[in-house]
Amino acid sequence: MTEKARVSLIEPENTTGIMSLYFKAVEKFLNRVPNSRKISAHTPMVTMLMLPFSATLQREGAGGLLSNKIKEIAIIKTSHLNGCAY
Repeated sequence: MTEKARVSLIEPENTTGIMSLYFKAVEKFLNRVPNSRKISAHTPMVTMLMLPFSATLQREGAGGLLSNKIKEIAIIKTSHLNGCAY
């Protein structure tokens, strides 16, 4: 049985204007557009305000105390505990 998504993904190629610029910035900061960003695009202003904050947390030496190795271990463990495939 396939589960139906509760919230749809907003694909970058289906956006215009400020949201198109937002997705380009996400691609630049993160080198990809994660599904979490495609979902959060339903609330554009909050989403755009969160991008610099998220990018700072994810990059080593940008003010965080944890190394990227520890961050990745935490991400993998959390994904595993939640049954996430990626």
